[in-house]
Amino acid sequence: MRLELQTWHKVRDYLSRSKGIVVPIGSTEQHGPEGLIGTDHLCPEAIARKMGEAKGVLVAPTIQVGMSQFHLDFPGSMSLRPSTLMAVVRDYIASLSRTGFERIYFLNGHGGNVAPVRAAFQEFFAELSMTGRDKDVRVRCKLKSWWELSRVDARRKALYGASEGFHGTPSEIAITQAAWPDAIKEFQLPPPPSHGRNDLLEHAGDNYYEAADYRRRFPDGRVISDSALATRAAGEEFIALGAEDLFEEYERFRVSD
Repeated sequence: MRLELQTWHKVRDYLSRSKGIVVPIGSTEQHGPEGLIGTDHLCPEAIARKMGEAKGVLVAPTIQVGMSQFHLDFPGSMSLRPSTLMAVVRDYIASLSRTGFERIYFLNGHGGNVAPVRAAFQEFFAELSMTGRDKDVRVRCKLKSWWELSRVDARRKALYGASEGFHGTPSEIAITQAAWPDAIKEFQLPPPPSHGRNDLLEHAGDNYYEAADYRRRFPDGRVISDSALATRAAGEEFIALGAEDLFEEYERFRVSD
């Protein structure tokens, strides 16, 4: 159930039985030679919308641009500053909570968003605490990346092992093949360049520097991910498993204290 396709009357009725909503959040950035630039917002969006339609859960409009400054040496990539993304997320929470939502679950598709989004949660709660309005508000927020969902995580590791890599991964490319079959096909690419383990650990969790440094280290955009292993069939499986995992996690969160 997409929020933007409802009327306010329908949302009012929904809120009478549930105070929860899912917000897909991702980025608009390069994903190697064959990956779609929208991959990181298309993946959580596909999983969230499948779950929402199957289970009657409202899904908010996707936050499509994230904190991706280190990809800006690749044409088409876009980025918000960390502070801008924090403001966007904070305003999403403030708007949704003002209209009656109390459990706001962010399904993430981009590692660079994690720190700003978590900081945005604290900005929202700090405002409540410091103005004395915290006693009247019961809002709770949760952030999880789609690849951390339990069955999805187990399946992607079983299918790809070390070839999953960190960026332009076969699992995320597979999801876009399934969700947008006319935009991306199966393809052949040489294996990605290898990198020293220490270098990869230094930059784990999208902890990169400026865009020129990223392009120098990872010239075709991938980070040891063998994108050519992606298939549409695997993507359909990831979406189905992700929708199941997401609903279970969302329901536990929705009824939590």
